[in-house]
Amino acid sequence: MWKGPLNSVATKDKGKATITAIKYSAPDRAMLFNFYNHSQPLWVWADRKSINPRKLNLHVDVGGKNKVNHRVPQTMDESKTPDSASQPRPSKATFTKQKSSWPFTFLVTVLVPVVAATLLYQLDSFDPAPLPPDELTRHVITVPAHNDHMLRLSEFVGVGNLKAPEDVAYDAKSGVIYTGCADGWISRVTVNDSAADSVVEKWVNTGGRPLGIAFGHNNELIVADPEKGLLNVTADGVVELLTDEADGQKFKLTDAVDVAHNGIIYFTDASYKYSLSKASWDILEGKPNGRLLSYDPATKTTKVLVHNLYFANGVVVSPDQNYVIFCETPMRRCGKYHIQGKEKGRVEKFIDHLPGFPDNIRYDGEGQYWIALAAGHTLELDIAFKYPFIRKILIIMEKYIGRPHIGKNGGVLAIDLAGNPIAHYYDPGLASVSSGIKIGNHLYCGSIVLPYIVRLNLKQYPTQATT
Repeated sequence: MWKGPLNSVATKDKGKATITAIKYSAPDRAMLFNFYNHSQPLWVWADRKSINPRKLNLHVDVGGKNKVNHRVPQTMDESKTPDSASQPRPSKATFTKQKSSWPFTFLVTVLVPVVAATLLYQLDSFDPAPLPPDELTRHVITVPAHNDHMLRLSEFVGVGNLKAPEDVAYDAKSGVIYTGCADGWISRVTVNDSAADSVVEKWVNTGGRPLGIAFGHNNELIVADPEKGLLNVTADGVVELLTDEADGQKFKLTDAVDVAHNGIIYFTDASYKYSLSKASWDILEGKPNGRLLSYDPATKTTKVLVHNLYFANGVVVSPDQNYVIFCETPMRRCGKYHIQGKEKGRVEKFIDHLPGFPDNIRYDGEGQYWIALAAGHTLELDIAFKYPFIRKILIIMEKYIGRPHIGKNGGVLAIDLAGNPIAHYYDPGLASVSSGIKIGNHLYCGSIVLPYIVRLNLKQYPTQATT
């Protein structure tokens, strides 16, 4: 008989096999010999009499008292085995190797999660709709010039003092930028030659979440607040509610705003079904829950101008005051609503197949509109918008795991008054761009997630021709 410690390798050459054993220790006892509770050394030997040639009969003797047989897989070199004829014969008690528990493993790791996920899908009330087939295309307009390193070339204004500055409005008289933040504050930003030297002042808190902002005729600030409605903030900082419903239906997501020369306020209610915290639900639902509206301060009347819009977002009045442009985010398009002339009340396409998902739109006074693109267009999002069941899975994931990443390549698209693309500024690492406006030689961009305003010097970093 041969004895070997279990944490060392010992061999006994008899021309048949090499016997290996390990010193008897608690971890190995639990793993290999859990039917013993002793501290004596193990005595191990093997023979191959009347057994499967691919297995050895392993005999274990603890302290020379209990002798058992244990069939184990053949893992040793069979060319060197002790002479079984010279070994003592142990008792015939045999432990049989347990059968695999793969059915239980399959049940736990595969079948149960699949059944649970299926039930969760069937029981969830979210009901996405198919989008119009003619809108489901991967075609993207060609932009003649671009700058795809916008983030790396930009400066950051108000770092640490601005919490998700969504929209930007510029007061040319004072040279101050106004922006609404996620903490409810409307901040005033005095921008200097160096972005790092900019001064941020918390001015007025709406008690909600100010999104779109625009100046009125009397230097007042008109604010679209999804938690409050359409607000008027006087020059003295007094907040007044203008309207929070239309046609008997409360606003759920007052989003963007602009003011015409005659004082009429045009704004959007992105969704009359979902609040701001569930904006992604409205977008992924694929139903037209948005509206374009107007408010007349003189008569205090609110009108719905266009129904059934897909997440109605940015809005801007044309420089000739003849029409209003509005953005539909999931459709990657902007429409035109005529407010004057023979075509008053008519809706038509202004630009579609944008290279990203539009948020706010602004006019710079120099013949160009600037459309903020929250994220770039991707094949993955195309597929999601094509198949409602994928959008439902995304919402279920958001409910129980967390909101999926919106994507990258956010930026700003410049177009002319006829809707022709001119230049595209974006960056692979930039997402959630919510507004963009040219002020002087700089492009200023707001965001719904970043803690600052992005500023790009357009003269220093112009666009390049698309190749």
